[in-house]
Amino acid sequence: MLFGNRPTGVEWLVVGLGNPGEKYARTRHNMGFLTLDLLAEREHIRIDRIKFKATTAQATLSGRRCLLMKPQTYMNLSGEAVREAAQFYKIPADHVLVIYDDVSLPVGKIRVRPSGSAGGHNGIKNIIAHLGTDRFPRVKIGTGAPGEGGDMIDWVIGEPSQADKKILLDSLDRAIAAAESIIENDGDCQKAMNRFN
Repeated sequence: MLFGNRPTGVEWLVVGLGNPGEKYARTRHNMGFLTLDLLAEREHIRIDRIKFKATTAQATLSGRRCLLMKPQTYMNLSGEAVREAAQFYKIPADHVLVIYDDVSLPVGKIRVRPSGSAGGHNGIKNIIAHLGTDRFPRVKIGTGAPGEGGDMIDWVIGEPSQADKKILLDSLDRAIAAAESIIENDGDCQKAMNRFN
């Protein structure tokens, strides 16, 4: 292509995972959506353009042009939206940054990883399947796990307690800072890992 290989110059996909619809809006499984909502509020933008089976918006983070994405396919098919956008903008997997909930971490704990398995998370499992690699950076937000005998599905699509909501609100803030650090360092997660893990 005459002017480079990336239409409109998008360099990064920043994907927040969740489930669409009011029923799921404030649930533990929607930490990715909630992080992008907070980011959009700060940037004075709306993530409302329907494209690639997702609601999207463009934003500049750490000086890089990013497409913010909230896949609307439901969690288990998140990879469909991610693959379509990555193919369209010719974004390599190491510039696909995914933000999502993690039941294996304590409530509010942030963990940055440059790659890795799905760890039982169906949204990540589907993204790995569609990208054909697990080598993409991610920011996980701990939601804790249900107590002994608790149902995992009810837990992830349930709303956190008031006390946990306060902790999680602070963690969304840190998740944004971690994402910005990864982008600023061109996908090198080390500084973000040192600071947030």
